[in-house]
Amino acid sequence: MDTAIDTPARTFIEVAEVWVPDGDKLVLGDGNYGTLDAFAEASRRESFAWGEGLPGKAWAEGRPVVLKAFDGSYFKRTEAAKEAGLTAAVAVPVFSGKVLKAVLVVFCADDDHRTGAIEVWKYSSGVMMLEDGYYGAARHFEWVSQHTHFPHGQGLPGGVWASQTPILMRDLGSGYRFIRADSAGKAGLTTGIGMPIPVPDGASYVLALLSARGTPIARRFELWDARSARVGKGEPSAILTDGICAREGALWVGETEEPRRVAAWQGLIGRVLGTGLPVVESGTPGLTAGYETLIALPIHLDGEIAHIVAWYC
Repeated sequence: MDTAIDTPARTFIEVAEVWVPDGDKLVLGDGNYGTLDAFAEASRRESFAWGEGLPGKAWAEGRPVVLKAFDGSYFKRTEAAKEAGLTAAVAVPVFSGKVLKAVLVVFCADDDHRTGAIEVWKYSSGVMMLEDGYYGAARHFEWVSQHTHFPHGQGLPGGVWASQTPILMRDLGSGYRFIRADSAGKAGLTTGIGMPIPVPDGASYVLALLSARGTPIARRFELWDARSARVGKGEPSAILTDGICAREGALWVGETEEPRRVAAWQGLIGRVLGTGLPVVESGTPGLTAGYETLIALPIHLDGEIAHIVAWYC
């Protein structure tokens, strides 16, 4: 049976990398740079002190950071990014309590066709409000988002805030649960995933990834719950609770099937459980058949991994 999946002509995210603490600096842990070899080499030579560059800023400020222009900013790899055609980046720190575990950074390239959204929402004055975001060519949807706020439990940001769990939403353009459905439909956005981003000062942040069919953020999304799933002698494990694939649809056939479970160090999701770190992996045998790249982000609550959000390209 042929499991190959057609690769889109262009993707919304071009590069993903993980920076991990090494003494008083952040050094490159994982990275997928595709064919951008020069930018990959520039990144391997780089490191970031507290507050330095984009990863260091996310570390120092203890929050997700969106950078929509590199020229004249604190970004350190501007020339290499420009030569690679990269125009914007989002840095997501992974904290366990007050301890920084890693910083996930994703890069995008701007043109007239790439549509999608990477949003950072923050609690303020009783509602979730857009702190910043990158939308590619979805200009009207960006404007609508800037003028929308979400009460507790409403919409994708409000739902994640209320439940403190990742949420996957399908059919954004027609879904009654998605408050911005009309503008999402016009922008071609189809799938949304939101996740809480715990930070040291206790502020409430939500990261939202909104994917379009033509330029998807990912072709497969998975949500893993690690809060109560344990195997053996208390070893950490996680259960697949939700997911969607652009080609296959749902990730399982019937409701009577046993839930898919992984233990620590079992495959790439197990590696996230074992290390507590994000994973960016490309072209390895451990990937689900038909995909080239995996990005997996752990969410730590009360000192342990509570959830893992994974997306495949």
